[in-house]
Amino acid sequence: MSVASWSGSLLAWEQELTALKARVGRVLPRRELRETGADFLDGLLSGIERKTGWLMAEQSGAGRPYRMQSLLGRSQWDADRLRDEVRDYVVEALGDEDGVLIVDETGFVKKGDRSAGVARQYSGTAGRIENSQIGVFLAYASRYGQALIDRRLYLPESWTKDRARCAKASIPETVEFATKPKMARAMVEAALNAGVPCAYVLGDTVYGADSSLRRMLEAREQPYVLAVRGAHFMRRGGDHRFEGTSPEELASELAPEDWVCHAAGEGAKGPRLYDWARIRRPWTSKGGFEHWLLVRRKRSTSAEKAYYLVFAPPGSSLAELAAVAGLRWAVEECFERAKDDLGLDHCEARSWHGWHRHMSLCMAALAFLSKLSADLRRSAWSKPNETSPKEPIAA
Repeated sequence: MSVASWSGSLLAWEQELTALKARVGRVLPRRELRETGADFLDGLLSGIERKTGWLMAEQSGAGRPYRMQSLLGRSQWDADRLRDEVRDYVVEALGDEDGVLIVDETGFVKKGDRSAGVARQYSGTAGRIENSQIGVFLAYASRYGQALIDRRLYLPESWTKDRARCAKASIPETVEFATKPKMARAMVEAALNAGVPCAYVLGDTVYGADSSLRRMLEAREQPYVLAVRGAHFMRRGGDHRFEGTSPEELASELAPEDWVCHAAGEGAKGPRLYDWARIRRPWTSKGGFEHWLLVRRKRSTSAEKAYYLVFAPPGSSLAELAAVAGLRWAVEECFERAKDDLGLDHCEARSWHGWHRHMSLCMAALAFLSKLSADLRRSAWSKPNETSPKEPIAA
């Protein structure tokens, strides 16, 4: 890269970051808070290994972490308003009619028992039961990139049944126990109500098993591809014929010619190739929307399969549904980048509002990086092919 190109890229970075800080500043009511918020974003985007109050204060030139800690704790501002700003920023940067919404959760291993929502519970991040917090997140992904646009802290019933404990962690009295699928349903519904362009909603088996989520999406004629377990209970036949079955049983009836190789997106070593098949479910909705059971089979071992319940527009091809199912991994890329580079899992705040503030600020930093990447993609796609003539050649 030439010096001029490098300087231009640095200037674009600085201008975009200044614009993002101005948007974040809309949520912060006082000048001191706006300055601290800007320093906090600088710290998240910096190269410091741990995004703690002390280290980010030193990064900003401050001698003590008081202002950083106050931003997450004692100050008065609405983290949900910042969440909405981040969502709008992401849609402006990545919005596309073929974009998808993806729900998933991630864990944050913790010590002690004072942090809001902390409990001995299964954490997919750790791969076992750990003392941890669990956050349910909503991601948006399109051809331009991916980013997180919503977040909610999961509260086990051991917390919601103990209001004195909730009060110590500043959990509002109005917050009651909600399952992860119920939280996801509320986030997806809020995003759709806000006009986020969405071709499909995706989720893993935790969310695919929730019939309330599926019914809500079908009532809105919102397509989805939601994973389910092989033993998930299903009906065989039409509305007036009730016979229990499962995805695993239905897949066992597929013939060899029913399987077709399709890519489920790009991996580190090229396209992720699997064998795919689909089984039409005997129900249609208003507008002709179709129900399918989609089955993915690992090519190296036919015994390893994954299953998806699908609600799709009429005429959707198997290749399209396979590609959509593969997009679910975009949320994992969001978690990986946000944790590895931006301190998503470095939250020191123990309170309910402190957790949501930290996550919202990290989401803003991730959205900023996604915006830069999207701008680079658009710039590259707009350049003429140097091997092709730039002007039409007269006949």
